[in-house]
Amino acid sequence: MRTTFMANEQTLERKWLVVDAEGKRLGRLASEVAAILRGKHKPTYTPHADTGDHVIIINAEKIELTGKKLTDKMYYRHSNHPGGLKARSANVMRTSYPERMLETTIKGMLPKGPLGRRMGKKLHVYRGSEHKHQAQQPEAYELRG
Repeated sequence: MRTTFMANEQTLERKWLVVDAEGKRLGRLASEVAAILRGKHKPTYTPHADTGDHVIIINAEKIELTGKKLTDKMYYRHSNHPGGLKARSANVMRTSYPERMLETTIKGMLPKGPLGRRMGKKLHVYRGSEHKHQAQQPEAYELRG
């Protein structure tokens, strides 16, 4: 009788992957990175466990948006006080806060709740081509498409 394999923290091996965002489309990059953070690229994927790898994204300011998204797409946040709604266009986000733009897009594609928050902590986004995770010996990861 065969049993179904269930991944857990003791049987898990995490990698560190570097993704270069230069010239990549925002949504396509975000959906693939979210799948890596969840662990869906591994044969040991288990939905109720955090089986994903750490992802380092470099050159966040060089991400591409198609069409009129730079002017029309808006990013909202609220301070939970009356009149506390803040809005920024995608162009402002890309020039001033590219790390936050990528983080909100990718974390929005992760599951909601404690498991999704734990997966989101494995995302590291940097402006420029330098990052501070050389000690983890990250591997370069080429995105599909």
